[in-house]
Amino acid sequence: MIAYRAILDVPRELAWFLSRLLHAERRERGTRRGSRALTCFRQAVFGLRWFRDNRDVAALARDHRISRATGYRYLTEVIEVLAAQAPDLHDALCQAKAYGAPHLVLDGTVFSTDRLGEKTTSVKGEQIDAWYSGKARKSGGNVQALMDPDGFPLWVSEVEPGSVHDLTAARDQVLGALYWAASRLDLSTLADPGYEGAGIGVHTPIKQPANGRALDADARTYNALLRSLRCLGERGFALLTGRWRSLRHLTTSPRRIGDIVQAALVLTHFEHGRLT
Repeated sequence: MIAYRAILDVPRELAWFLSRLLHAERRERGTRRGSRALTCFRQAVFGLRWFRDNRDVAALARDHRISRATGYRYLTEVIEVLAAQAPDLHDALCQAKAYGAPHLVLDGTVFSTDRLGEKTTSVKGEQIDAWYSGKARKSGGNVQALMDPDGFPLWVSEVEPGSVHDLTAARDQVLGALYWAASRLDLSTLADPGYEGAGIGVHTPIKQPANGRALDADARTYNALLRSLRCLGERGFALLTGRWRSLRHLTTSPRRIGDIVQAALVLTHFEHGRLT
């Protein structure tokens, strides 16, 4: 074993923020003082190291002089207290309107995970791997997100199996709220062609006619404007995965992907001054 010192490149204020959440959780559970292997602050550092560097949990536990099982339990607590702070969809829409956002961007992605043997029945009646995405060509979970026009993520959904199409996932997770935002807040949403037919207030590009004829000038102009406005908003997932490396490939149960991404969203909001 070779010991060495390292610097965790996150603000100390973020560690204190997470530490306060963990302290409140321990008080709610009635945890006796001094009965834990790590203080709230050290547990917060443990969790932030996993999110930031995607370190092996067993190795992190060894660094902090706790058992592997305790490490997994502490990490689960960190994820849960952070995910509980994730913004509600309705609140996110109202805040976007209050900040003067002219529109939002809806996007979905598949977060990579280890292969899972769970099966489901496809629309063609065939048995397929529930968590395998044919579009992304990998196993993972489908998460929907709303971004502001500059690409900052405002809200992320619960996870759906990777085989679920973006439009289907959006119908279950977010479209109802977007209809309300379009009618009550005059807040429209831009999306890619995969969301065609999403409904009121969700604008998608006009597809090429099936007969092979070219789009007219108005349709081409509409598509060009839509793409130019939407492209910046689609950077939201890149912001999350670029900052929190644990999101690049998850080895935990895929059903926990939603909580992990929501926890990462809360960390991002705090670092950008959206939380205090």
